[in-house]
Amino acid sequence: MISRLVERLLKLPAPATRRLTVQRDLRVPMPDGAELLADHWAPRGGAAGLPTALVRTPYGRRGVFGAILARPLAERGFQVLIQSTRGGFGSGGVFDPLRQEREDGLATVDWVVAQPWSGDAIVLVGPSYLGYVQWAVADHLPPQVKAIVPQVTESGLTLEFLREDGFSLETPFGWGVQVAVQERPFALLRQRAQAKKLERALNTLPLAQADVVAIGHRSDYIQDVLTRTEHHPRWAEIDHRHRVADVTVPVSSVAGWYDIFLPGQLRDFRTLQDAGRRPRLTVGPWTHAGNLFASTGETLRETVGFGLALARGEEPPERAPVRLFVMGEEAWRDFASWPPEGYAPQRFHLRAGGTLAPGVPGESAPDRYRYDPADPTPAAGGVRMAPDAGRVDNAALEARADVLTYTTAVLDEDVEVIGDVHAEIWFRSSLRFADVFVRLCDVGPDGRSVNVCDGLISLRDADELAAVTVRLWPTAHRFRRGHRIRVQVSSGAFPRYARNPGTGEPHATAVTLRAADQEVHHDPAHASAIVLPVRA
Repeated sequence: MISRLVERLLKLPAPATRRLTVQRDLRVPMPDGAELLADHWAPRGGAAGLPTALVRTPYGRRGVFGAILARPLAERGFQVLIQSTRGGFGSGGVFDPLRQEREDGLATVDWVVAQPWSGDAIVLVGPSYLGYVQWAVADHLPPQVKAIVPQVTESGLTLEFLREDGFSLETPFGWGVQVAVQERPFALLRQRAQAKKLERALNTLPLAQADVVAIGHRSDYIQDVLTRTEHHPRWAEIDHRHRVADVTVPVSSVAGWYDIFLPGQLRDFRTLQDAGRRPRLTVGPWTHAGNLFASTGETLRETVGFGLALARGEEPPERAPVRLFVMGEEAWRDFASWPPEGYAPQRFHLRAGGTLAPGVPGESAPDRYRYDPADPTPAAGGVRMAPDAGRVDNAALEARADVLTYTTAVLDEDVEVIGDVHAEIWFRSSLRFADVFVRLCDVGPDGRSVNVCDGLISLRDADELAAVTVRLWPTAHRFRRGHRIRVQVSSGAFPRYARNPGTGEPHATAVTLRAADQEVHHDPAHASAIVLPVRA
């Protein structure tokens, strides 16, 4: 029954068999003497010589990951080894997030190669952390590994969140809480209560005490997140971005437009592309967790169509290197590269009266709003792991006094935007420390404003009028004729991004919150704009 349900939910091809055997709790030795536990899934009646799909996870070998990764692959031509990473779900050693995955991953691959049941082909597969562990070893794999299929992940996991010029609080903090409590008794039944604790924790001042509020004790990982920015030496060993150019194994990468790791995943793809490799990229309209079945179904289809073919020494079915879901058009399209050719940057200028247009603006006074970190501008949808992530109605957000909006006239023809997006905002604050958040929206004929992409930057000299560049998430979106393009400008999206206290104090220790009066300029000498890659 589970097999058939998963097949329907994930839209998978019919299996070769539904009769499987599972050998539980195999012990995989590591060089330091620790033993990591793994389960071996295989077709009943003989698996020797079949390609092996290797899945390494910190979230447990059974339950959802067994049901939607191990079982479907074992039914469709693979044997599957799903392993619990160090320090979790029975595996030996201590879980130190992200830091041990290169050594343990390479040792695990070598162990698989040496097993008598192992064939001469291995494919690495999995989402998020399960994809990061692939990048941790991808430049140093034996010839038996024929492909990797990383899903909603990147080679520098978490580092985008820890930018000194834009600290994304909710995701790394929430993940630290998740892994801290996931093995507690009745963890699944306590999810609602745990979510309330997390909400209280994110509002705690100082944030250095928030881990105790959320989980009842200090967390070394969460303390690192709160006190050490992207370039701190503490993070050096988890950063595998420098290895990507040396990866020669075939890669098929599955991403989402509202995924938390999208910029890094596209960077990894471009690195391979620029190095002369032939990677494949699929980007759907997915969030990180909310569209789990849709994106995982795509990953499994790629693992079977692309990975299994390579594992058998065959050429995968022909397809374009890049396949993108173009939102607005609501259709899949094929391209030769990322970013695709034929899209040129076009400036849409912010103007007086809340309007947005391509031409240079006229003389006008700046628009003003007040940002109060005691009542921070909330995150609404977008790039989050929250239940309301992704595309949402922005009406409540845009009704706030601390959110400015600028909107085009009704479009008389489609405007197709595919590629990297940024905004140049002439901004000044009454305080030296402030944030600028910019969001691109599609306004339908009914007036409903739906978010397309967004981004934030933190400033240290915000009291001086200057042009601020805000990098938004990349996108593929068609603004339809009869729709309007809208830009929001505000100073936060809490708790996705940590609220700026306005004092310059470190996030971990700040307790004082200062409200700020913000200005957005849009006259000819200070021409604020969003820059969109528009189809020529």
